[in-house]
Amino acid sequence: MTRRYRAQPPRKIALKLPIPRRARLAPDLAKYFAVCEEKIGFVPNVLEVYSFNEAKLRAFIAIYNDLMLGDSQLTALEREMIAVVVSSANRCYYCLTAHGEALRALSGDPSLGETLVMNFRVAKVSKKQRAMLDYAHKLTVTPAETGESDRRALRRAGFKDREIWDIVAITGFFNMTNRVAAATDMMPNEEYLARSR
Repeated sequence: MTRRYRAQPPRKIALKLPIPRRARLAPDLAKYFAVCEEKIGFVPNVLEVYSFNEAKLRAFIAIYNDLMLGDSQLTALEREMIAVVVSSANRCYYCLTAHGEALRALSGDPSLGETLVMNFRVAKVSKKQRAMLDYAHKLTVTPAETGESDRRALRRAGFKDREIWDIVAITGFFNMTNRVAAATDMMPNEEYLARSR
């Protein structure tokens, strides 16, 4: 006889936090969540988790939107490349799943996303992008060993100081989010897994 199991709702996080119902969110945050559903088809679990505290959710949204969607000479694809390389070095399941999908969608090349996840050094990217990813990786795994020689290498590759700031800020942000996701066992939305392949 086959046993039937009831499907359980997906686990978002290992901590017990007071995540509010959507109707209890401030109107602008409820609207933001609705825009997520309209544009990508769901609300990313990271936003659901951060909603336990309105100030933390607003801070997360503000910095994410500034770094990943705001004004920069780095392309959206290059920003996602940094997110994936940093998350790969940190083995962050949540961010590799979410940003791996974004990278596949932006590049139109599933193999690029998979290569950057597995070993960014063999990815077919420009010399300038390689310098950017080398630096993001080094800043992630051996931050105390970075210095002026690394900034010079980025300048030689064609980056201006303002772009170097963006590379540093995105790298730093994903190191923080990777650690929060890992420490709380945050799970990505299943919708990311099959998309853009």
